[in-house]
Amino acid sequence: MVMAAPAAPSTLYPTPRCNSSGNIVPFPANPFKRSATLLDRPFRQALRLAATVPQAVSGTDQQTNVLSANEEGDTIRRLQNGSDVRGVALEGEKGRSVDLTPQAVEAIAESFGEWVMESLGRESEQEMAKVRVSFGRDPRLSGPALSTAVLAGLSRAGCLVFDMGLATTPACFMSTVLPQFAYDASIMMTASHLPYTRNGLKFFTRRGGLNASEVEDICDRAARKHTTRRMGLGYTGSVPSLTRNNVDFMSAYAEHLRTIIKERINHPHHYDTPLEGFKVVVNAGNGSGGFFTWNVLDKLGADTFGSLHLEPDGMFPNHIPNPEDRTAMSLTRAAVLEQQADLGIVFDTDVDRSGVVDSTGAAINGDRLIALMAAIVLREHPGTTVVTDARTSVALTEFIAARGGHHCLYRVGYRNVIDKGIQLNRDGVETHLMMETTGHGALKENHFLDDGAYMVVKIIIEMVRMKLMGSREGIGSLIKELKDPLESVELRMNILTQPKHAKQKGAEVVETLKQNIEEGRLRGWHLDACGDCWVSDGCLVDSNDTPVDIDAHMYRARVSDEVHGQHGWIQIRQSVHNPNIAINMQSSMVGGCQAITTTLRDEFLLASGLEEFVDISQVDAYARSGSLG
Repeated sequence: MVMAAPAAPSTLYPTPRCNSSGNIVPFPANPFKRSATLLDRPFRQALRLAATVPQAVSGTDQQTNVLSANEEGDTIRRLQNGSDVRGVALEGEKGRSVDLTPQAVEAIAESFGEWVMESLGRESEQEMAKVRVSFGRDPRLSGPALSTAVLAGLSRAGCLVFDMGLATTPACFMSTVLPQFAYDASIMMTASHLPYTRNGLKFFTRRGGLNASEVEDICDRAARKHTTRRMGLGYTGSVPSLTRNNVDFMSAYAEHLRTIIKERINHPHHYDTPLEGFKVVVNAGNGSGGFFTWNVLDKLGADTFGSLHLEPDGMFPNHIPNPEDRTAMSLTRAAVLEQQADLGIVFDTDVDRSGVVDSTGAAINGDRLIALMAAIVLREHPGTTVVTDARTSVALTEFIAARGGHHCLYRVGYRNVIDKGIQLNRDGVETHLMMETTGHGALKENHFLDDGAYMVVKIIIEMVRMKLMGSREGIGSLIKELKDPLESVELRMNILTQPKHAKQKGAEVVETLKQNIEEGRLRGWHLDACGDCWVSDGCLVDSNDTPVDIDAHMYRARVSDEVHGQHGWIQIRQSVHNPNIAINMQSSMVGGCQAITTTLRDEFLLASGLEEFVDISQVDAYARSGSLG
């Protein structure tokens, strides 16, 4: 019997670990030329080529190898998470196996490097060598091993790699902008607020973060690359020299933030230390945000005694680093009151989101944070449009309108919200603020970048300005007129299918709801619209000449009845993180959300037979009891 020759591995290190001496393991070079690379051809052509290569395997073994390789390629495609890549990097999650492997990360990083070269029009070997890509990571335990994979992939693509070490997502983008660095592109390794077992990648060029369709293209390239290599097609050539160029970018980024604060406050008595006399508590959640305390606030004169969880710890032992997390916000509120601080700050893991606590201990996140930022921005730019996701309240729309602003409700997803703001500005609609209820917030003045640290910088500047103007009130006074919704509920329905089919089934459920609403099967339900920014069909579809690609299906509907008139809204959407469907609703009447949920269950889910595809147990329980407990 002839033994099967082992397929060439996709990487030279089989497990997510560095070798015992901590050295970087070398990788073979990419043998393909841009004009005729196998990975850029249709996959069926690769299969035909595989069939012509002499194989010392049986027909059954060869078919099994092809099917296995194809499955692994599909796994890489499923790592796409909207405009990011996310997956399980460490064992420990029940029911989830590791899919963000070093091999997958290497292929994705290499594909990104090639994509950057193409977007820059780099063709010759000499030009390719000039492509400079920075790379940072949060403190997750899987970071060091996966960093080696990123370095290998980018190096094989022909990029020069600059390792920023522990960094933040906004800093990675800013490394492409600040003149003394000005890298061509950047990658941040993080999974934001997800558990320590997860990790992921975010991608930037000088024009900003990549959108979902661009990341889909990169993951598809990586999947085909990985598949052809697993089939033994594509590992020849010399081993490239891997060079890790270490750079201290975070110090330069912190100095950039300090300069903004000093210049805009322009303190009449102590210009270089404008935060003297202010107490500020920071909760970094053991993520990457500790730098803001000792490298920004302390150097500007603030008293930061009592700050929480500043040291990076990839296990996140105290709480999830997330401004929406109740534990994180509760601990920060308690610290603010104990220290009699003027402000509390909560960062997520990679500091692209933030929330704050005012001097009274009141939490400011979600709609309240959007309202606070809208109040600040509308004072600076009267009449501007504010773009948010469509989970915000009617009261927030009224708050913005009362200050002369315009509110554009749009699709959930921070990249969607930001891209909508960019599009509106391009179409002549002045839009200075784009925010999601999760705490992602971007400003036109800051490269349309969702930067939790910059958002806090704006709030700090306003806090000092108010005191210099003689106000004795804290920043919370700016939103005292914002009304909270009487009822607000979020429910989830897990999709009952294999993970590879979950996205399609989720889209079917959401689209079926839209069809039922349009056909009048749910009485009193009407798809929402936002005429000022050319958004129709439930705040999903762009009706202008340059619509944005849809990365997940979602719709928002206004809900009314004969007795109360319009009393609430509901939004149903695919989750871009997990195989489930999220349902958000708000109502201005007692029992309104329970009534909306009952209609959803009886007149849509059960009437359409969709309980076969989704787990409606949470919906059913809330419809019966009106309680989430």
